[in-house]
Amino acid sequence: MLTKAQIKYIKSLTERKIRNEAKAFKASGEKLATEWLLSNKAIEMVIGTTEWISLHSNLLAKHPEAKYFEVKESELATLTTLQTPNQVLLVIPIPESTAIPIRNEWYIALDDIQDPGNLGTIIRIADWFGISNVICSPGCVDQYNPKVVQSAMGSHLRVSVYESNLVPFLQSISLPKIAATLGGEPVYGMKRMEAGVLIIGNESKGISESVLKMATNKVTIPGKGGAESLNAAISAGILCALLLPC
Repeated sequence: MLTKAQIKYIKSLTERKIRNEAKAFKASGEKLATEWLLSNKAIEMVIGTTEWISLHSNLLAKHPEAKYFEVKESELATLTTLQTPNQVLLVIPIPESTAIPIRNEWYIALDDIQDPGNLGTIIRIADWFGISNVICSPGCVDQYNPKVVQSAMGSHLRVSVYESNLVPFLQSISLPKIAATLGGEPVYGMKRMEAGVLIIGNESKGISESVLKMATNKVTIPGKGGAESLNAAISAGILCALLLPC
């Protein structure tokens, strides 16, 4: 049974300030919980319905470090941001930050991405295409925002997300730096590259001038319709599909 203090703590993890202080975040839903429980990553708390806990005792046994709590579905609903019925919620420690590895591979650099759904989807896109590192400018939405975690669908387990000022990072890496812009070279005419940095800008303002100056190439996805621009995450997916090795 959860105490009032534990309930307050879990609810408070919706706020970035509290996540940073507690060095923990929450992940809701059966798919996310199953992925984390199958991994060797540490888990702080598992809060689930009696039925879910009993059905997944084999997975829970893999994480003796975690504390387990059985609750009613109505109680669980007060702890999660999910709108649909839910069976389980995890509280997960935020890993210690490390230096960005500089290697001959692909990176995605995000300049002030604000929408949690976009960031989560881009992390998932990176996972799909085998990109191990996503670099977020300090102005990006927090990678442990519950909506980001939900949209990433477990890809935090395989993709490292770093916060860094983009200009120094881009200066430190001697790879092609591909900026997604409306006035760039059509992507269909570009050759695939073994390694590089794909730069995606803010949803409304695009890539900031200081970051754009660091680009070695500017690329656009040609369109025929009347839409002003493509969604940031959709753009990232299309460009990864067309620029990365097959």
